[in-house]
Amino acid sequence: MAGAPETSTSAAAERNQQPILEELRRLLPAQGKVLEIASGTGQHVAHFAAGLPGIAWQPSDRETCDFPSIITRRDAAGLNNIVRPVLLDVLETPWKVASDFDAVLCINMIHISPWETTPALFSGAARHLRADGSRLAVLYGPFREGGMHTAPSNEAFEQWLRSKDPRFAVRNLEDVDAVARANGFSRIHLARMPANNLLLAFRA
Repeated sequence: MAGAPETSTSAAAERNQQPILEELRRLLPAQGKVLEIASGTGQHVAHFAAGLPGIAWQPSDRETCDFPSIITRRDAAGLNNIVRPVLLDVLETPWKVASDFDAVLCINMIHISPWETTPALFSGAARHLRADGSRLAVLYGPFREGGMHTAPSNEAFEQWLRSKDPRFAVRNLEDVDAVARANGFSRIHLARMPANNLLLAFRA
């Protein structure tokens, strides 16, 4: 008899999920729908769904390899507020998801993707946030500020990223703000997080 699918685990997600949840509790409505971009192993969405039970969570990723992990975590925890993950590449138009979300959440993606994913993320979010909702786009990860790294560890991390793919980089906060504004968003929140990361919230 086949056993349950194994769950993938990210050590970074284990470390940062609770600090991110505390920020989300301040930002998100008590009830609503959130689309998570680049859900990966599903650790984040499972933790957030348990901590914010009034939110219906839609995980997504550009590949299906971690979908069994997401589903196993959801089912093991009895989290009825996580729907089945869907394929979503932010560079594809249109996104094959609903257009009635209150927020779009993206954790640790834009620095490990080509720059084109950043404007695609905001333009897609603008299309898929419902007109009468909170209309939030929330990003988490390392950022430069004023073109400068905020810590030597982030500079070393960027060197490692570029060795993997020269299109990858720690993005400049001001550049992300400009892309957000071009898509009708304005930054309403910045939280300094552990390990020299930032959590940013933009409202459309």
